[in-house]
Amino acid sequence: MFDLLSQYGYLGIFLFLVMGIVGLPLPDEIMMTFIGYLASVGKLNLAFTFVSALGGSASGITVSYFLGRSLGYPFLKRYGNKFFVTRRRLRVTQVLFRKYGNWLLFFGYFIPGVRHVTAYLAGISKISLSRFALYAYFGAIAWCTTFIGLGYLVGSHWDKVFQKLHQYTALALWVSVPLLLVWISRMIYQQHNSVRK
Repeated sequence: MFDLLSQYGYLGIFLFLVMGIVGLPLPDEIMMTFIGYLASVGKLNLAFTFVSALGGSASGITVSYFLGRSLGYPFLKRYGNKFFVTRRRLRVTQVLFRKYGNWLLFFGYFIPGVRHVTAYLAGISKISLSRFALYAYFGAIAWCTTFIGLGYLVGSHWDKVFQKLHQYTALALWVSVPLLLVWISRMIYQQHNSVRK
């Protein structure tokens, strides 16, 4: 991460976030907090830093959306199990997107493991590009502002924030995954009851 930033600067920020949003296991929040810190000590320009991060986030999630939209069911039927996306999960996700898709696109950035999937599922679910862009891009603005702003504000306490982000990312996964499973189970149960009636 640090080599990429030192060698490529703002382009490195852009590329890092494109790759992270598309699905590579990269520490997105940690990187954005770090570049916020670099901006606070004058090593990066805050405006260019934010634009690079926002551009990378928006580009990455847009690529994911179009991949989901173009590859769709055939791709998931063949490769979905490798990404833990079964046909049943896809059906459930489509139900979730019909009811909560807008806000899932917005808040999904803040949930580790979710932001890498929401755009693919939005594309597969055939959510319109305008609706996708509205919520996904505003979500990207909120996400970038939060973590770059955090790094900018903490300044010299960057190393402590780095450690805390590792802890809270793991905690968020342990909390969000069970809650998501309960939520999906509830949706399936309600849908099943409505069909029976």
